[in-house]
Amino acid sequence: MSKRAGIAGAGLAGRLLAFELLERGWDVTLFDSDTEEGARSTTYASAGMLSPYCELEKAETEISFFGLQSIPLWKNILERLDSDVYQLHRGSLVVAHPQDALELDSLRKKIEERTPDKDLIEVADAARIGELEPELAGRFHRGLFFSAEANLDNRGVLDALRARLHEKGVTWHTNTPVSTVAPRTLTTDGDTLRFDWAIDCRGIGARDELENLRGVRGELVYVHAPEVELSRPVRLMHPRYPIYIVPRRDDMYLIGATAIESDDMGAITVRSALELLTAAYTVHTGFAEARLVETVTHCRPAFPDNRPRIYHGDGILRVNGLYRHGFLIAPSLIQFAVEFLERGAINEHAASVMEEI
Repeated sequence: MSKRAGIAGAGLAGRLLAFELLERGWDVTLFDSDTEEGARSTTYASAGMLSPYCELEKAETEISFFGLQSIPLWKNILERLDSDVYQLHRGSLVVAHPQDALELDSLRKKIEERTPDKDLIEVADAARIGELEPELAGRFHRGLFFSAEANLDNRGVLDALRARLHEKGVTWHTNTPVSTVAPRTLTTDGDTLRFDWAIDCRGIGARDELENLRGVRGELVYVHAPEVELSRPVRLMHPRYPIYIVPRRDDMYLIGATAIESDDMGAITVRSALELLTAAYTVHTGFAEARLVETVTHCRPAFPDNRPRIYHGDGILRVNGLYRHGFLIAPSLIQFAVEFLERGAINEHAASVMEEI
């Protein structure tokens, strides 16, 4: 008889976990306060960055380790989804204007201190920058190139998972918020539903039950920029507003800030939009004629130490606190969760993020 899992939250973690369990013959029911599009999820407001080295600017070594594990896991997941998700496996480039050279040096030092794979950090001079991104030739004299990094279309992944989950027979309750997750039970709309496992992937929506959880605001702008041609994510170092610029299909670009310590879920401010767009213009003047298509804000779930957690007990599992590393580390965390749900196994790497409740 199939095991029955009730999963609260159909963002990236919830969909990935549902996908993996369905692949293993589980009976899976998803609950979410959003529609299947997932437009109110943090995943929808993500940039899909797979940056295990760049994230070492602020993250611990284990985040980089999980990220390096996740890149081949993503390849396997996308093959099984059998969907044309837009992806870039061309590394990422970090640049800085001369007045911000110290920020670039600081990033390099932090990464070198926290990773044994120093050979994967390439210091790029002006000529190398121009070779990597011809349209940035002459604009920057120093940069860092990380050839192992990648990027995925976050919304494409959400949609591919949605389609595959239905093919696999998921039961999906949209516009159905879960108020309580307890051992083997989910409570929604006043009804208490029973499962073999109750799993909480609600992100910031679980804050009432995880008191140390906080929101960290992220802001994005989508622009259509046919006068810009970049072939990989580009980060601009700056002491106040470091940004990233990510190419998408059809001359679309995503421009975003890394993290703002605020749980404000309101629309993007004029100041933030100006800073993002001005910084993008200093990277490439072609953004001056870009068309503003969409602005997106959301709050990512984070614990005080910015490390993820997998809380587990008898008949209950909670996956949360992915912070700004959602796409980077989700496959590794979901692999840990599946191993525990299937066999009760906790390997040495999973032990650092798994806690009994």
